[in-house]
Amino acid sequence: MLQPIGDRVIVKVKDEEEKTVGGIVLASNAKEKPTEGEVVAVGEGAFATNGEKLPMTVKVGDTVLYDKYSGTNVKYEDQKYLVLHEKDILAIVK
Repeated sequence: MLQPIGDRVIVKVKDEEEKTVGGIVLASNAKEKPTEGEVVAVGEGAFATNGEKLPMTVKVGDTVLYDKYSGTNVKYEDQKYLVLHEKDILAIVK
């Protein structure tokens, strides 16, 4: 498995719906980039300027919303993941 470093988080990207509410099938280029996923790995956290380690807010298993154009897409063992900084996570879905 991938292990992020620092304040990075690895998110399993949630697949977008292939159809609209009305049942129309969307072409792949018409779908919006996903902004929701499940946290599968969390780094140790960032360090403040005084050297103190800052704890991570998210944990493995959280469903999160993240900034649409953030992070780096990675394919590992035929699965799509997104590696991003914790600051790019907008909310935890409860």
